[in-house]
Order: sequence, then C-alpha cells, then structure tokens
Amino acid sequence: MPSPDRGGASYRAVLTLPHARSLFAAAMLARLCYGLLGLPLLLALREGTGSYAVAGAATGLFGLVAAVLGPVRARLVERHHAALMLLAVCYALLLSALAAACTAPVPALLTVPLAILAGACSPPVGPLMRTLWGKLTADEAQHQCALSLDTAAESTVFALGPVLGGLLVAASSAPAVLTVCAALVITGFGLLAAGLRRTPASVRVGSQAARPRSPLRAGGFTPLLLLTLAVADALSLFEVAVIAAWGTLVAGVLTTLFSVGGVLGGLVYGRRHWRGALARRPLVLAAASTVCYALPALVYSAPAAGVALLLAGACTDVLLITAYQRVDRLVPEGSRTEAGAWINTAYNLGASMGTAVGGVLVDRSGSPAAFAVTAGLLGVCTLICAPLTLRRHATDAAGDPALTQPEPVATAPEPT
Repeated sequence: MPSPDRGGASYRAVLTLPHARSLFAAAMLARLCYGLLGLPLLLALREGTGSYAVAGAATGLFGLVAAVLGPVRARLVERHHAALMLLAVCYALLLSALAAACTAPVPALLTVPLAILAGACSPPVGPLMRTLWGKLTADEAQHQCALSLDTAAESTVFALGPVLGGLLVAASSAPAVLTVCAALVITGFGLLAAGLRRTPASVRVGSQAARPRSPLRAGGFTPLLLLTLAVADALSLFEVAVIAAWGTLVAGVLTTLFSVGGVLGGLVYGRRHWRGALARRPLVLAAASTVCYALPALVYSAPAAGVALLLAGACTDVLLITAYQRVDRLVPEGSRTEAGAWINTAYNLGASMGTAVGGVLVDRSGSPAAFAVTAGLLGVCTLICAPLTLRRHATDAAGDPALTQPEPVATAPEPT
C-alpha cells in the first residue's frame, strides 16, 4: 500500500543531482538509436538482399546475438571503462558498412554476417545508466525515483522510436536511416563517456582491478530473472493473440496502451513510498499481471484486451523498476551493470519465446485459448518463484532485521 504522503524525492530533485542531467541526456540520445533501429534495419536488409525472409532472419539474429551477449559486453564495460567507446565505434562502423552494403543488391553472405557482428558489438546503455543512478542518488527514495524516471523515459523512446524510424525511412531511405543511427551512437556514447570522465571516481562504474563473481551466483537473482522472462513472454504471446483476434489495426492501438500504462505506472510508482518488503513486490506485480491477462479470456472483447494491456503495462514496468532496485540489494558492486544486462537479456529472450509460442498456439487453438494460456503460464511462473524469493528474503531479514520493517513514510511532500 502507498503511504498517504508523497515521498521525499522528486523527479526535479533527481535531475539536479551533480552530473545527473548530462549523463541522463547522453544516455537518452544513445537509446534513441536502439529505438529507431528495428524497422530501418529490416527494410535496409530487404533492399540489399531482395528477400524479406533473409532480412527477417538477419534481423532476428541481430537481436538474438545482442541479447545473449549483453551481459558479456556489460561485464567488459564495467571492468574496463575504455571499452564503452571501443564498442560504440565498432557498432557505428558496422552499421555504416551495413548501410553501404545495402545500397546495392549484395549477397546475403556479406550482409547477414555484418548484421550479426553489429548485434555482437552493441554497447550497453540501460544497464550502465541504472548502475550510475545507484551511485548518483543519496538514498532509497531518490534511487526509486531515478529508476522510475529512467524506465519511463526508456519506454517512451522505444514506443516512439519505430514511428520516427518509419517516418525517416519514408522521407529518405532505410540505408540512410542506418547511417543516422550510427551517428547517434557516436554522439550519444561519446557524450556519455565524456560525462563519465568528468565525474568523481566514486561515481564511475566498476573497477579495472576488481574481479567480482557472476551475478547469477547471487542468491535471489535467478528467480528475479525468471519473473522478468515470464512477463515478457506473456506480453508477446498476448500480442500475437490480439492480432489474430482483431486484426493489425486494432492490435496496434491496443498494444500502444501497454506502453502508456507502463509510463504512467512507472511515474506514479517512483513518486511514492510503498509499504512492505521490496523483495515481495515483483511477486505481487507478476500476480497482478496474471489477473490482467486473464481478463479477455473471461470477457472476450477488444475493450477488455485494451484494459488488460493498459494495466499489465503498468505492472510490468513497475516490476522491472523493482527488479533494478533489487539488483542493488542482491548483487555486490562491480557486477551490477552485468546484472542489469541479464535482466534485459531475460526480457528479450522472453519476448522472443512468447512470439514463437503465441504463433503456434493461435494456429492450433485460437485466440481465446491463447489468452487463457498467457495468464496460466505467468501464474505458474509466479508460483514457482514465490518460495524461492520469500526464502531468500527470510534469510536476509534474519541477518538484517531492518529489511522486515516497512519503508519510512514522509511527513510532508516536497515540491515536484
């Protein structure tokens, strides 16, 4: 339950923290490339190879390699700060080479490897920025507020990026937009690296001398990854069922509600103190998402699906925010950027799995059954994670009784 008063942090206060505004702006510029890239990449590969099948496969491999190797790149950047710009330069050069190769029909043997290599070199921005927020903020209230702002901004970029990418392709060409993305990478990550060099040593991420263990060995982290994978899987499966049930146009409108709900939910969450243990919040949010996704299975209609997506969007984004908060509790310093990348990887893999399962399920059983299966699978994953998460929380609370106490309630709101 939220406290009756607003918390002691505000979004304005977060952005006035030393170095926060410049680092956040640079990170948003770098994220814009990732938001824009999907459609121009597919269309450029189609133009270069002459085949949607090859273009789709290459784009899928690009995303898969980027997701699977995300923790490796994050670990590299966390331990060697210069690796951030090295990855950014390689990524920009590969995107530029891919754009040049796609301006004329070329063999797929050239374009597909270029796309895969580009995915392997994509530098981390979200995990890095979230680790920086943990160092920039002074307390848990500010940290929650900062992560909420960061997640809402990232969701907005990824919601509007495909629209902007489509408009740019229509105004110029897909290879030209790939070149724009390459320029955004160099500019955004260049500003981010420059901002990091101006920050005190205490704010910088990781240590070249440190050799911390993998975050996968941190107790309580694996159930968090499973919940993240499950909510992403549920969303993708649900979206496939919506498309099959009501067509592309209606589905486009309905799925936009998920992003709207996510942004609004994240912003509301970040400005309040919440009672109860942080460890239980992902479980509560996953259970709430299960109820949301069950709604169109009970009331089979497009409005019911829209309400489900709006509320599930809020639950999912807040679940991700709490997952990022949990990283700072579960994972030691020096491995937190890698841990954030593992959360991204789990989400991306879950989304891919959901799309694949959704297609098969809709073909065999129809949309109503797919809606029911979406809720069922997410509910089962929540039940599996519950005892693991609660056992870990009980162990931590036994060593630190403060973890069992509700978070402090602010006595007076601060200005926004």
